[in-house]
Amino acid sequence: MPHTDLILLHAPSVYDFRTKTILFGPVSDLIPSSPIFELYPLGFAALAEYLEGRGHRVRIVNLAVRMLRDPDFDAERQIAELEAPLFGIDLHWMLHCHGAIEVARLVKRHHPQSKLVLGGFSSSYYHRELFDYPEIDFVLRGDSTEEPLRQLVECIAQGREPEAVPNLSWRDAQGQVHHNPLSCVPYELDDVMVDHYGRTVRSVVRDRDLANYLPFRDWLRYPITAVLTSRGCRQNCIFCGGSAQSFRGFLQRERPAYRTPEAVARDVKRISSLTRGPIFILGDIRQPGEDYAHRLLDLLAAQRRKNRIIMELFEPAPRDFLKRMGQACPGFCLEISPESHDPQIRKAIGRDYSTEALEETIAGAIEAGCERMDVFFMIGLPQQTPRSVLDTIDFCADLLKAHRKDGRFSPFIAPLSPFLDPGSPAFEHPERHGYRLRFRTVEEHRQALLEPSWKYALNYETEWMERDDIARTAYDADLRLNRAKARYGYISDRAARAAEHRLLSALEIMQYIDQLMASGDLSGLAQIKEAVDWVNMSTAGGKVELELPTSPFTIRALQTVWAQTLSSLRGRP
Repeated sequence: MPHTDLILLHAPSVYDFRTKTILFGPVSDLIPSSPIFELYPLGFAALAEYLEGRGHRVRIVNLAVRMLRDPDFDAERQIAELEAPLFGIDLHWMLHCHGAIEVARLVKRHHPQSKLVLGGFSSSYYHRELFDYPEIDFVLRGDSTEEPLRQLVECIAQGREPEAVPNLSWRDAQGQVHHNPLSCVPYELDDVMVDHYGRTVRSVVRDRDLANYLPFRDWLRYPITAVLTSRGCRQNCIFCGGSAQSFRGFLQRERPAYRTPEAVARDVKRISSLTRGPIFILGDIRQPGEDYAHRLLDLLAAQRRKNRIIMELFEPAPRDFLKRMGQACPGFCLEISPESHDPQIRKAIGRDYSTEALEETIAGAIEAGCERMDVFFMIGLPQQTPRSVLDTIDFCADLLKAHRKDGRFSPFIAPLSPFLDPGSPAFEHPERHGYRLRFRTVEEHRQALLEPSWKYALNYETEWMERDDIARTAYDADLRLNRAKARYGYISDRAARAAEHRLLSALEIMQYIDQLMASGDLSGLAQIKEAVDWVNMSTAGGKVELELPTSPFTIRALQTVWAQTLSSLRGRP
C-alpha cells in the first residue's frame, strides 16, 4: 500500500451511540443525514483535492457512516489498521464534540507517534480550550485551511516545527502551546474545489473503498450533492455560527469570498456526468450581486443535464428573477427560511422582511415552474411563545390550502437544536437576544450530548420558552403540520399515519425519560433502547418529504466505474 500522508476521519456525533440509549429527537429531520450526523463536511473533499493536486496522498474514512450501515463494524479496529503520520478530524459543528474527542483518543491510543489535527468552525472557536485534551497536537483555524494544511503536512514529513504555518495552534515537544497568526483568509477561491467530486471518485477507485467515502448512510439511494458558492456570509442571523458577525470575529473574514459563476457552473456540469441525483447550489446566488446571479443562471441555462437543481434564497425575490431561475433550471426546487410567520420575530433574528413579500415569493416561484417550494420554520427564537409557534402552523395551513391545487408549497418546522452555535451573536451576547445559556465549554457540550433525551442536551432556553416548552411545542407543531399536509392532500394518509406514529412514540418516550430523570433511577433506559433506536432512525416525516424524485439510474456512471475497477482488481495477483 502506498504511503498515505493524511487520513481524514469523520466521527459520529456521539461515538458510542450504538450502545447508549439516547432519544436524539428532531435534530436531523430536515437534513439528509441521521441524528448521528454522519454527513462529513464538504471541506473534506476540498482539502483532499488541494493536497493531492500538490503531490500528497489523502484518504477519507467516514467512521460514522460505517458504524451506521454495519452494526458489526469495529471502528476502533479500523482506526488501529490505518497508517499515516497525520490524522485529521473535523469538529465543524459542536454536535460532533463528543465523537471527535473520542475518536482522537482512539487514534492516539493506537498511533502514539502520529500527529492529530482538528479543524472546522467549532475547532476555530475553541482552539485554546481544545488543548486541554492531551490527544490534540494541532488545531487549524479559519474557513480556508487548504494551504495551511499543506504546509503542516510538509513540516511533519520533514520533521520541522510548524512555527511558520498560518492559522495553526500547536503543541510543541515540551507541551507548550503556540498560536500562529490567523493570516490565511483568501478572497480568491480559484485554486480550491476545482474538481473535488471527480477526485473523490478517483480516490474511491484508488483505495478500493466505496464505503468510507459515502457522504451519508442513504446516499446510494438518494445521491444528492452540493456546490459551494462562497465562504463567508452577508447575513447576520443571530443563532448561526456562520453569520457575518461570526466570520468577522473568530474566523477573521471581513467579507465573503465568492467562487466565480464559471466555477459553480463547472461543478454542476461535472457532477451531472457522474450522477443524475439532485444538485444543491449552496447560498443565495444574489449575495455577490445581481450581475453574478444572472451570469450563473445564463451558464446553467446553456447546459444539458437531467439533474434537478436546488437553490436557496436568504430573503424574498422578485417575480422576474424567479422566472429567470425557472428558465435556467426547469423543475427547480427552491428553499427559504423565514423561521417564523411573525415579522417581529423575523426582525429579531435578522430576517427583516414582510410576510407579504414572503407570500409573493412563494407564489412567484410556483408560477415560474418551481417543482417544490420548501419553507423552513424554527422553534426556540426570541419573542417566540408556544402560542406563536402554533400560529406559525396555522399560517402554514392557510398556505397549504391556498396552494393545494398545485401541491408545491412544502413547509417544515423543527427546533433549534441541540445547540445554539458557539460564536453566533446570540451565544456571544445571550441576554441581549433573550437567551439563557446552559453550557459554554467543550466538555459541558460533550457531556450534554450523552443525556438520555435531546431536551436535556439543549444548551439554551429563552425568556419566553424553557426547554420543556421547546421540546413539547416541537412535537405539537410537527403533529399539527403533519395533519394539515394530509388534510389538504400533500401527503398520503398512509404517510401521515406513519409520521404521526413516530411523533407520538417519540413524545411518549420523552415523557418516560422525564419520569426516569425525576426519579434518579435510569436503569429503565435499557428496556426502551430498541424503541428509541427505531424512533431515531425512522424516516417517516420531513426527511422523506424533502427528497426529490430521482432516476433509477442516478449514479450509473459511478456504479460503472466501480464495477469495472473491481473486475480489474480481481484479475490481479
